Amino acid sequence: FKKFSNNTMKKICILGSTGTIGENTLQVIASCPEKFKVFALTANKNIEKLQRQVLEWKPRYAVLSCADSAKILSDNLREYSNIKTEVLGGPESLEFVAAHDETDYVMAAIVGGAGLLSSMSAAKHGKRILLANKESLVMSGELFMNEIKNSGSQLLPIDSEHNAIFQCLPFDYASSKSSSRASVKKLILTASGGPFLKTPTEKLFDISVEQACNHPNWIMGQKISIDSATMMNKGLEIIEACHLYNMPLEKVEIVVHPQSIIHSMVEFIDGSVMAQLGTPDMKIPIAYGLSWPDRICSGAGFLDFYQLGSLSFERPDFNRFKCLMYAKEAFKQGGVYPAVLNASNEIAVQSFIENKVRFTHIPEIIDHALECCAYEYDSTIDSILRADFECRKYLTEQIGEKKWSI
Repeated sequence: FKKFSNNTMKKICILGSTGTIGENTLQVIASCPEKFKVFALTANKNIEKLQRQVLEWKPRYAVLSCADSAKILSDNLREYSNIKTEVLGGPESLEFVAAHDETDYVMAAIVGGAGLLSSMSAAKHGKRILLANKESLVMSGELFMNEIKNSGSQLLPIDSEHNAIFQCLPFDYASSKSSSRASVKKLILTASGGPFLKTPTEKLFDISVEQACNHPNWIMGQKISIDSATMMNKGLEIIEACHLYNMPLEKVEIVVHPQSIIHSMVEFIDGSVMAQLGTPDMKIPIAYGLSWPDRICSGAGFLDFYQLGSLSFERPDFNRFKCLMYAKEAFKQGGVYPAVLNASNEIAVQSFIENKVRFTHIPEIIDHALECCAYEYDSTIDSILRADFECRKYLTEQIGEKKWSI
């Protein structure tokens, strides 16, 4: 990793500040005002929440990817004479604040493929990237990691599972010259199994959006909650782990752990297993990403081992959770297939949220896309973006034509 001094106040750009991760990041920053300053806040089109954040944090920039929403926010802020925040609009403005010379750390928390270009912009410009947007790495893993290497950026994973692995690995694992890589036998990603781990498969047909978003352990947004219910989140994390830690697919394993206390583990060649434990609270990995290699108070609760009870583990059911299998297959195929996997999942999940398809149609749509959406890959970001666009367009038409009906 490029050396970043932790002795000076760091300016933070939060991509996706109105989401769950963004709000948790602001809570952690609030507890360390001497260490961090909010430089830029961004959202899609949630004007009301972003305005509240601007009034509280007074950042240099506020960005809405929807240009019309940005104009409304700019007009709204004119009545506050003490607010000097510059409001920008459009997707290119996300890239601008992520790459800005004054930005030290970038929290990449935009949901889905929409976060790819701004995360890539941070990678190109040598920032410390706190990556909560797993989709950008899934879509363009090799290209993304090359940008990190070429620019000297730091990439710290914020997903609880990958942050746990990061904490369990030897400190010098990231060095290509390190012998630490050879000492790792496998990475073990834990999965809660979501709300339907034990639900009879015949009842999944009538699952509602509200039921799918009712995660037993974590408070998350709709998209990631539904990904947890289908276990696609774990499929995406498999791909992410392979890129983050330069690990072959066969050395990444999923273990279902319903209690979500062990966030992930690393098994070494001598038989030792290192695990990171903690309460299911995203403020813990966020705080570690902000403060690494030091630690700061996160504001999360502490484990009470006397109240934990038993911790259980089981193998994932690939017949129940077919998205796991599709994710592995997409990674093996390489090229644009991981981007197709991600795009089809996003379209399927959004269509389920909009009551256009059933919960059980989500894996069917993904499978169909992987079979039918073959696009050329020329090792450029443009080819990935073309595949993403064409896949979304194709599936939107198919769903509109009622290929999968309610």
